[in-house]
Amino acid sequence: MIIENINYPTVTIAIPTYNESVNIEHILTAFLSTEYPNLIEIFVADGGSTDGTQNIVKKVSLAQPKVKLIHNPLKIQAAGINLILQECTGDIFLIADAHSDYAPDYIERCVEALVKSKALNVGGAQRFVAKTPFQAGVALGARSFLGSGGAKYRDPNYNGYADTVYLGCFWRKTLLDISGFDISQVTNQDAELNQKLLNKSQEAIYISSNICVWYYPRKTWKSLYIQYFKYGRGRYLTSIKYTDKLQFRGKLPFLVLSAIGLMLLIDLSFSQLGLPMEKVILLGLFFPFLESLRITLKFRKNLKSEIWRGIEQEYPSNLNLWLFCGISLLTMPIAHFSGYAYQLLRRRVLRISDW
Repeated sequence: MIIENINYPTVTIAIPTYNESVNIEHILTAFLSTEYPNLIEIFVADGGSTDGTQNIVKKVSLAQPKVKLIHNPLKIQAAGINLILQECTGDIFLIADAHSDYAPDYIERCVEALVKSKALNVGGAQRFVAKTPFQAGVALGARSFLGSGGAKYRDPNYNGYADTVYLGCFWRKTLLDISGFDISQVTNQDAELNQKLLNKSQEAIYISSNICVWYYPRKTWKSLYIQYFKYGRGRYLTSIKYTDKLQFRGKLPFLVLSAIGLMLLIDLSFSQLGLPMEKVILLGLFFPFLESLRITLKFRKNLKSEIWRGIEQEYPSNLNLWLFCGISLLTMPIAHFSGYAYQLLRRRVLRISDW
């Protein structure tokens, strides 16, 4: 693909990994087959994988010297990306995730958006896809406000400036100027970094619908809960660094569930007030499944073409879609709240610092 009026700056791709043996070779091969003429290196920062990920990367690097493996002793993504940032030489720093698929022109479109938008970070929408029925339920849940919080980077048709973006493509110098990612962030390192960029310019973050990347969500309820628990922890850590600027949607699960918990405590202590807590709790449990029904009916016709990437024999029924979508819509805010509350307890009550 030829990008008009662009001189093809050199590009580094950064991939933090941990136990990604199933996906990593496919992702490396896909990026290596790009038509972009100035991809000079692909760094994989591995956090001590035990499933053979490192051996696969080493094997690929023997045939493709552009691929380079480095050890990430801290294991967390932010630390791995920072290690790559210190060693790479590309003009442009493009972050990739091992849980995603990328369009053949992904690099070209990222470079084009970065150059033309004048933003400090660009990316595409996080398009959810699935290979299992549970993943399909989570993917449907991401189409709901309950699952996305109205985030612009979840809208595949959005073009324009935003407060954060999926993954990210930057000028390397920009990241070096702000000292890279904050390694104290549990999982919210991207939003925290984007806030630093927004402090420089209100038009720092740009989303282009031409940039196509497809994300595979967690395959089990337990892994989904752990993921959103970590999101909640990370969101709290970011909130205390940027008390007046953090987007409201990041605090919404904690505020809503805290309000319900406070009402329940008041009801238990002052039963004479007659607060309708049974109805509130039942509504809170029922509403995600009602929303799941709406989302399932709305998107079921396009599920095969837009979301499903599994085998035909495992294609989920409408009942399974409704059930797994409802479970995910119930799990995500509860897990996020739990992580946020856990981190708040560590900081405010136990006085444990995470910096």
